[in-house]
Amino acid sequence: MNKAAGSQLSPSQKIAWLRLIRTPNVGPQTFRQLINRTGSAEAAIDALPGLARRVGVGAAVPSVGEAEDEIAALHKLGGRLVASGDPDYPPLLAHISPAPPLLSVIGGERLDLKRTVAIVGARNASAAGKRMTEMLARDLGEQGFTIVSGLARGIDAAAHTASLATGTLAVLAGGMDQIYPDENIPLSRSIVEHGGMLLSEMPLGWQPRAQDFPRRNRLVSGAALGVLVVEAAKRSGSLITARLALEQNREVFAVPGSPLDQRSEGGNHLIQQGARLVTGAADIVEALGNFDPTRSVLLEPDWAPDMPFDDSDPTEGDRERLLEALSVTPTSVDALIAATGLSVAVIQTLLLELDLAGRVEWSSGQLVALKP
Repeated sequence: MNKAAGSQLSPSQKIAWLRLIRTPNVGPQTFRQLINRTGSAEAAIDALPGLARRVGVGAAVPSVGEAEDEIAALHKLGGRLVASGDPDYPPLLAHISPAPPLLSVIGGERLDLKRTVAIVGARNASAAGKRMTEMLARDLGEQGFTIVSGLARGIDAAAHTASLATGTLAVLAGGMDQIYPDENIPLSRSIVEHGGMLLSEMPLGWQPRAQDFPRRNRLVSGAALGVLVVEAAKRSGSLITARLALEQNREVFAVPGSPLDQRSEGGNHLIQQGARLVTGAADIVEALGNFDPTRSVLLEPDWAPDMPFDDSDPTEGDRERLLEALSVTPTSVDALIAATGLSVAVIQTLLLELDLAGRVEWSSGQLVALKP
């Protein structure tokens, strides 16, 4: 994006960023494309109505007053709005693709977010699984690691509780005022009271839906150097988090379990697929050592450079060729360029239009698919 790495937004720029990211169908990927195309959030907001008309949708950009109201309401909760480039933006999150441009944050001013481990697992965790989680979280905290998780029941809650004294980050699926599940509201307060952090990319008032949890999971894995799975069924959100971790160039760890317990199937499967087997915190500390996922060049796709888009309009034939090449199976943009013969500039514009119309979805900023 046009903002230089490490630079900070002015208050008016931050309001423009908030208005743009809160516009329907403008997620982090579309946000980035719009700013690359126009040069700034203010210019993107001005261009949105025309772009949206081309795909037959409206552009309901929140007003300046609505953005100011959200910031004021967040402050009332004790929170703040953090932009990429701000000193307290979680540093590892800045290197996922696409990185959330803005985050709502409460607490955590002194939290070390450079040495982090995510711990995830079953909501219906066994007593043994919770004990193992507590031991690992406590030991990792004593080794100087901040524990990241999703504030869910079971393993997540055990990980947060065990690391209250050493530092923990809870990533929410809903708005900062919509803690889920309700039973973990007291835990969320304890996290902040002990110097930990609550984090969300969703607007205030947003009640989490099923599709919001995988989106939350990408932040859980993205905020950590590695992801540890303690207990997980073979089809579970924890395995989604592990897959996202691999896409983000993070380490994946798993605690082995009994083959007779379905809650161990996912972790055992990950180990069979190459995840590091963990029996104690030392296994994780040794593996992470000097590990630095931000050195990877895979974090930003080659097809979306930080320069203005070509202003030439795609033809109807161009649109038809791209739609024929797309399917519900995620496809890389490079593959779409090869299949259609269209230029990078035309593909960029068409995908931006389809994204604004809510017709495509992105995976890790590099794969695109038609919404089923």
